[in-house]
Amino acid sequence: QKREISNFDYLMYLNTLAGRSYNDYMQYPVFPWVLADYHSETLNLTNPHTFRDLSKPMGAQTVERKHKFIQRYNEVEKSEGDLSAQCHYCTHYSSAIIVASYLVRMEPFTQTFCSLQGGSFDVADRMFHSVKSTWESASRDNMSDVRELIPEFFYLPEFLTNSNHFELGCMQDGTVLGDVQLPPWADGDPHKFILLHRQALESDYVSAHLHRWIDLIFGHKQHGSAAVEAVNTYHPYFYGDKMDLNNIKDPLIKSTILGFISNFGQIPKQV
Repeated sequence: QKREISNFDYLMYLNTLAGRSYNDYMQYPVFPWVLADYHSETLNLTNPHTFRDLSKPMGAQTVERKHKFIQRYNEVEKSEGDLSAQCHYCTHYSSAIIVASYLVRMEPFTQTFCSLQGGSFDVADRMFHSVKSTWESASRDNMSDVRELIPEFFYLPEFLTNSNHFELGCMQDGTVLGDVQLPPWADGDPHKFILLHRQALESDYVSAHLHRWIDLIFGHKQHGSAAVEAVNTYHPYFYGDKMDLNNIKDPLIKSTILGFISNFGQIPKQV
């Protein structure tokens, strides 16, 4: 509020308090998508429409998508110990595979990604190749994609270039995967993208609305009735601190839960 630290530093501090760390891909620091404009030639940081709605999770960025997730929630009978438990989202906004997919062009994340994928790169069309298409997938098009961002999107241009010349494959439309495709306002320059993206994070609009996103990820809208109202509930297995594995006697169920968390991610500790 006093502008004595940056929004970036504040978010890193919150992530650390919530148990997130660069040392754990399954609990990696989580940062928000802050922009919704990946098509303009120039980026207007004084226009509210340039920005993502920080008061809503990624699954509720469009009215149509929000209603689909509410419908899913209402259709499932509540059952805590079942994979079909009542929730809005059965996937998560931060996981080891999401982190590794964003950073796949850099080691050691390349090897991490391949090991998580069974030893090879994913199908080219599913690889992280475009900021715009990833935003559209996570905010609108793909019901199993509600991913947020990682800190590197605001300071590390190197992860956007395929400087190691990895053969990432070829998409169905014939596009050979190489560097990440950037929005027009970045002029094809990863450094300019990072500069403008960081300016967006530190903008007046984001400063005025960031607390709403923090409520969803780290605060009171993380679970319970406030989360239901905010269309922000995830599968019970994602709430690591709510699952008492010591009380689960069946080794198969316990290993299933642990596998679920390691594959799909974990809710941060509530701050």
